[in-house]
Amino acid sequence: MEQYHNGNKVIDETMQGSATVINNVNSNGKKLYIESYGCQMNFADSEVVASILSEQGYSTTRNMEEADLVLLNTCSIRDKAEQTVRKRLKAFHQVKDNQPNLKIGVLGCMAERVKDKLLDEEKLVDLVVGPDAYRDLPNLLEEVETGQKAVNVILSKEETYADVNPVRLGQNKITAFVSITRGCDNMCTFCVVPFTRGRERSRNPQTIVEECINLYENGYKEVTLLGQNVDSYLWYGGGLKKDFDKASDIAKASAVYFADLLKMVAEAVPNMRIRFSTSNPQDMSDDVLHAIANYKNICNYIHLPVQSGSTKVLKDMNRGHTREEYIALIDRIRKIIPDCAISHDMIAGFPGETEEDHKDTLTLMDYVRYNFGYMFIYSERPNTYAARKMEDNVPHEVKNRRLQEIIKKQGEHSLERNKARIGKVDEVLIEGNSKRSDEQWCGRNDQNTMVVFDKTGNEKPGDFVKVRIDDCTSATLLGTLTTNE
Repeated sequence: MEQYHNGNKVIDETMQGSATVINNVNSNGKKLYIESYGCQMNFADSEVVASILSEQGYSTTRNMEEADLVLLNTCSIRDKAEQTVRKRLKAFHQVKDNQPNLKIGVLGCMAERVKDKLLDEEKLVDLVVGPDAYRDLPNLLEEVETGQKAVNVILSKEETYADVNPVRLGQNKITAFVSITRGCDNMCTFCVVPFTRGRERSRNPQTIVEECINLYENGYKEVTLLGQNVDSYLWYGGGLKKDFDKASDIAKASAVYFADLLKMVAEAVPNMRIRFSTSNPQDMSDDVLHAIANYKNICNYIHLPVQSGSTKVLKDMNRGHTREEYIALIDRIRKIIPDCAISHDMIAGFPGETEEDHKDTLTLMDYVRYNFGYMFIYSERPNTYAARKMEDNVPHEVKNRRLQEIIKKQGEHSLERNKARIGKVDEVLIEGNSKRSDEQWCGRNDQNTMVVFDKTGNEKPGDFVKVRIDDCTSATLLGTLTTNE
């Protein structure tokens, strides 16, 4: 699937390893270079990997040519992402021709499905490691050093890496990701995540709170709580649900739901912005909406994937909600959090999608008038129910035409939403220089929209500032720094 955000084609995001050297007593002089593709969970996982390998003496580098170990954290959600990874692996393998001691590994969602091809048929990598096996990296690297091919793609029902303190690889030291769940139980018919990341499990809330406090104490200003479905977060006082023998024991246990976790984090770091992603409509409770409304530091922004505006298609996708139920949730969000920005994921051309179904998607978009969205053409993913049981019967040219209509409509709505902010004063967290000019700052407002404004010389990255919105494009707000409330 090709991905579009507010009408712009999205290039696969790549995060290179931080140039910061990790100092530790076990330093062996070896350097790790890591790239991540796909979702934010992969970026967070790369930080876990860097932490585990730092204990083995590896420092991180942004220069691949000086690395002893190169790792690609991969995504399987779209075929295009997999093809990008293959191209990168071939490029790395050419470097290895001149650096025979260089070790190359694949991590993440592609690991289980393509391990045989990458290791044996194409001989592009030395090790393959699944999302739940990162603790085994030291042992796997020992196997590689003896000339063996190393593989561990076993999925776990328990692993959350809760006790691993991630090495922050992001460059700005301002925003950070904190994983709160792993895996997914929803089994949408188009989605490969349950097969690549396993069953859903939640992390101990105390470790989440402690990680957020640690980030704040180290100067971070914003945290995003991550999970394939954050709204299904659930932690029982005595442990995981599987640890209880009877339903009555579960009922007696102290349960922490996602709304409770949001409140815990908001109160623990009151001067830190809190975001979360991703939500599933059928699991989002009004308690979560009230938590957002009641805590100033929880951002007024919800990414709420819908995938289609047609109840028939939603049923075929096994999404767990109808068009009407989704609209009712949107109405509650608008009532409880009037200034909340909402974004979406949308798939064009799902098997069996008719013109009437497509019109339902367009009319849903007209109803919600999303702030922004991520839009895709449907493509089959191996092992999914749709790939096994449904005929991919919408012609490519029809898929593409429908996608373009979705993109056009979203562009109109994004521009409309941004125009509505002209004249308002937004609080913006400065993230760094604007891409277009070093004379301007850029940062996001509470609603997660990028804001660009001229520098005055008195502010710096990491500052919260007030910006009056003067103009906009469909993707960006343009403003002036102000001291006026």
